[in-house]
Amino acid sequence: MISDIPAFIRENTRVLAPSHVPEIKLHLADDAMALWEMTEEQLGELDLPPPFWAFAWAGGQALARYLLDHAEIVRGRSVLDVASGSGLVAIAAMLAGAASAVAVDIDGFAADAAKLNAELNGVVIATSDVDPVGKPTAADLILVGDLFYDRDLAPRVLEWLIALEREGKEVLIGDPGRTYLPRDKLEQIAAYDIPVTRALEDADVKRAAVWKLR
Repeated sequence: MISDIPAFIRENTRVLAPSHVPEIKLHLADDAMALWEMTEEQLGELDLPPPFWAFAWAGGQALARYLLDHAEIVRGRSVLDVASGSGLVAIAAMLAGAASAVAVDIDGFAADAAKLNAELNGVVIATSDVDPVGKPTAADLILVGDLFYDRDLAPRVLEWLIALEREGKEVLIGDPGRTYLPRDKLEQIAAYDIPVTRALEDADVKRAAVWKLR
């Protein structure tokens, strides 16, 4: 049982700057497998999802970099960071001048991680652990990083994003070419070569892009 999730996060991570977003500091893990096993052991559960919140994934880094370099896109707007993990993208949006940002992730640790990371960077974000896919949102700008890795989830997410854009929302996706990324429905607007952890990815450097819906 983990009674104090923020304390668990602090004890099992280090404050580091993601390779492609050095302006931002995050609580990040050095060893993916060790943290994963420790989480399962302390919770007394098996087959938990990986601790996505403890790493700065390539798609999220690309999206964060793009927002910081193009602050006019986000300035004064309300933002929804979907599958937020560490909260990196929501934090970048706030640093770039967003009026507000909600980091949403169904992982039970992600909200605490995002709040701790926001505090490190001197910004305030809201969090949610309710699955947003298929639901309406008041946000102006929908940001999605590294979410097209699952065959069943990807079409649900795409359908939802298309519907939101038809309502007048703007959608940006950060992705290094995950298996189920719907490239035929997207237009690439930026790309970055991002150093990553080989234990989590299949390379030392990932070419991650920022996409918009066609």
